[in-house]
Amino acid sequence: MNDGFATKELKQGALLFETMSSSVKSNARITLARTRKPRGPIRVLLWATALSIAVPTLFVLYQWITWPNVRLMASQRPSTTAFIDSFKRRTEASGDSVALRWAWIDWERMSSNMKAAVLVAEDIEFFSHNGFSVPEIRAAVSEARQTGTPPRGASTLTQQLAKNLWLSPSRNPLRKVKEALLAAQLEKTLTKNRIFELYLNVIEFGPGIYGVESASGTYFGKSAQRLTRVEAALLAASLSRPSSWNPHLMSPGYLARADRIEDLMTRHRSYLERHVGFAPERLAVTPFGSDVRN
Repeated sequence: MNDGFATKELKQGALLFETMSSSVKSNARITLARTRKPRGPIRVLLWATALSIAVPTLFVLYQWITWPNVRLMASQRPSTTAFIDSFKRRTEASGDSVALRWAWIDWERMSSNMKAAVLVAEDIEFFSHNGFSVPEIRAAVSEARQTGTPPRGASTLTQQLAKNLWLSPSRNPLRKVKEALLAAQLEKTLTKNRIFELYLNVIEFGPGIYGVESASGTYFGKSAQRLTRVEAALLAASLSRPSSWNPHLMSPGYLARADRIEDLMTRHRSYLERHVGFAPERLAVTPFGSDVRN
C-alpha cells in the first residue's frame, strides 16, 4: 500500500514538473519574441532616426576637419586660392593657353589711388562695418521685391575675400552660410588693413590675372605702387566683370563705370584720406602749357 502511495506521489510530482517546465518554456518564448528586432514601420522609424542624427553629425565633423585656418592669414601669404585653383582646372580641361599671372605687393607699397578706387567701387563702408553691410543687404532685398528676382549680391570686401580664398562663385545657401562664418572670423582675427591687403592681392582683374600688382603690370606696364587715379579707377571698374571689363576691352559701359568711380573718389576724399592716405592729384602746368596729373 505504501508502495502504491509512493508511486502515485511520484507521478503527481512528475506531472507538476512537466507543467512547470512547459510554463517556463512558454514564458521564455514570449520574452524572446519581445526582444526580437522590430519589424515594419517601427524598424523604418528607428533607421530614419539614426540617419537623422548620423548624417548631420558626419557633415559637421567633415566641415570641422576641412575648415580653413583663418588665423594663418594674419601673417602668411596664401599659396593659392579657390578661384585660382578653379582657373587652373578650367584651363587644363579646355586646353586654353591663358597663363596665370599672380604677383604680391605689400600694403605699404600699394598706391593710395588704388585703395581709394576699390573702396568707393566695392565697399565704401569697409572701415566702419564688421564684415556685413546692413544698408546694402536691405537695398538688395528691396530691389529683389520690386523686380521679383533673387536678391543681388551685397557682399563686402571681407565676404568677397572669404569667397575667393576658400569657396566658389556658386550661389547655393550653404556656400553663403560658410562665407558669412568665414567673414566673421576674418574680421575677428585680422586687422582691416590686412583684410584689404589680402583682397587686393587675390582678386581677379581679367582672365588669369589675379592681384593688383599683376593687373598693373599687365595693363599699364608698371607696379601698383605707381598707379595714377585714372588707372586705379579703370582697374576698380573691372572688378564686377573682370572677363569682359578691363583696360584691354574699353566698352562704353566700362568707361562710364570708371568715370563714376573717379567722381566718388572726389566726393569721399576726406574719408579716403583718413583711412587709406588718399590725396587728390594735383595739376601741374608744363613748359608747353598742358596740364599733367602728378
